Amino acid sequence: MAKYVLSVDQSTQGTKALLFDDQGALLCRTDKAHRQITNAHGWVEHDPEEIYANTLQVIRDLVEKADIDKEALAVLGISNQRETSVCWDRETGKPVCNAIVWQCARAAAICENMEREGYGEKVRQKTGIRLSPYFPAAKLSWVFRNVKGTAERAREGKIAVGTVDSWLIYRLTGGKRHQTDYSNASRTQLFNLKTLSWDPELLALFGIPHECLAKVTDSDGDFGETDLDGWLEKPIPIRGVLGDSHGALLGQGCLEPGMVKATYGTGSSIMMNIGEEPVFSGSGVVTSLAWKLRGKINYVLEGNINYTGAVITWLKDDLKLIDHPGETEAMARAAAKEDTTYLVPAFSGLGAPYWDSRAKACISGMTRVTGKNEVVRAALDCIAYQITDIVTAMKKSARTTISELRVDGGPTRNAYLMQFQSDLLNIPVQVPDQEELSGIGAAYAAGLSIGLYNDQVFTRLKRTGYQPEMSASERKSKLDGWHEAVDMVRSR
Repeated sequence: MAKYVLSVDQSTQGTKALLFDDQGALLCRTDKAHRQITNAHGWVEHDPEEIYANTLQVIRDLVEKADIDKEALAVLGISNQRETSVCWDRETGKPVCNAIVWQCARAAAICENMEREGYGEKVRQKTGIRLSPYFPAAKLSWVFRNVKGTAERAREGKIAVGTVDSWLIYRLTGGKRHQTDYSNASRTQLFNLKTLSWDPELLALFGIPHECLAKVTDSDGDFGETDLDGWLEKPIPIRGVLGDSHGALLGQGCLEPGMVKATYGTGSSIMMNIGEEPVFSGSGVVTSLAWKLRGKINYVLEGNINYTGAVITWLKDDLKLIDHPGETEAMARAAAKEDTTYLVPAFSGLGAPYWDSRAKACISGMTRVTGKNEVVRAALDCIAYQITDIVTAMKKSARTTISELRVDGGPTRNAYLMQFQSDLLNIPVQVPDQEELSGIGAAYAAGLSIGLYNDQVFTRLKRTGYQPEMSASERKSKLDGWHEAVDMVRSR
């Protein structure tokens, strides 16, 4: 019987199931969206039960669509939206509240108080991460302070917390395993990058009992087995667990120091592999773990952006300027070339390299010729501007040249955006022939872990390259205008 690798990519907007053959070729995909729960405060939530139910559903849909024997599934890999935080009751297995999504800045006051008390630099030195409500530490601290009874039950060892990977592993194994991998752990702001363990001082600072946390496991390690809620006659192992951006870094084959990828999703993660020793940045990007694979740790520099693809969703759902994201390329090309409109999408503050959770979004530089096309182009342009800021900060921190940017995600289908990205960075941008790099990375790690794949699997992708065409003077003018627009929205 043929053997297949199953990969689940649980992302911000929905859940995908991906099927790979024994050579690492992507055969089939299914997906299902989940609700984006928001309120007047700007809070963003997901229903963890809905995410788990959708995970089971997309896997069943995948097997039916691919028309394979479900018993031919050999292994499951998982990639996940990372900083989104889940808190659940160990006895019932039920969430104590909705998951707090990485975009949600409700814990800003907690971080601001800690910063005033002088803890910011200590947190950064231990975790490589700037103190921010973006990360799970403050989100979980908020839950313990605001969801009645949770803190008390946590101290009794009756509460489990974690990122979405740990929630899925817990549910998929019937509550037998509460585990996470090194990549996800490093994004919680509770994990010490030097000791490679949960940090007792940080746990005390945020008020999170150690007993609540998941066991940290190698990214290609043993995460238990699942029969997918009784659907499989024989359970399959769970291997290859990575945060989505780390999965994309692996899927892109960025295995050597100095290699950089950018994932264009709802938000964006830009990562540079920096090898086996950490580099701590003073330029607004953070240090994390890439993964622990084959017993070896790799570190990364990373910058995160809250709104990239989500800006296009805003154009469609809120402003009603477009009916489909595919329209944006032609509209951007039709926009008046002399228009100077900038959009700074600080809808929930600014992420890297600015880290300003109180910044507000704004459209500036409009003239009488500014219309629908010009606003749409400004929305696309702001994606490339934000990524350029982060890649520039990485070059400064790592003190290295960057020869190319490898990219992935739905917006990379937009040729206007990719060319503009190459022009701003003045380096080639490489777009692979597959979109699902996060799920591909998890699948590759899972297949490698059981011996089904070898390293040849990393040579499968074919790429389309964009070369810079913009003059140096035009590039400087555009970037100067962008930075003026960013300065307008930053809190003082």
